[in-house]
Amino acid sequence: MTLWQPGMRITDDRLNDGPPTLTTATGLVAATGFTVSDFRGYRTGHNVELNMYLFRSGATIAVSGAGNLADTACCTVPSGWRPTSGTINGNWDDGTAEGGFVVGVDGICTLRTTNGEPIVGEATTAGSGRNLRLHITFIQD
Repeated sequence: MTLWQPGMRITDDRLNDGPPTLTTATGLVAATGFTVSDFRGYRTGHNVELNMYLFRSGATIAVSGAGNLADTACCTVPSGWRPTSGTINGNWDDGTAEGGFVVGVDGICTLRTTNGEPIVGEATTAGSGRNLRLHITFIQD
């Protein structure tokens, strides 16, 4: 059996072609108390990357324990850009606070933990809501 055949040379073009990259910048829906500032989704094959930029327009989300937040839904990812086989963990930060969030097969992104800092909201006496940046990558089945 011959593994190499004429015409099967590795060329620059052969190394560069692969599945096309699909992108989206629409369809992210903010939960109550949040506003979508920006959204970018990228998919190549089964690999998905989501970058969500949200403004906290509601009240401050206080720390409820050692790094815990009350689970707080912040947005819903559009259909076709969601995990297909379970809940996936991602990271978020707002320049001061940082923590973890999850996205489920229903597309709901839920803030779960923080480094001990609250997520300051616009609807406070300070009136200085923060911008949250959420990032996640995963493989769709």
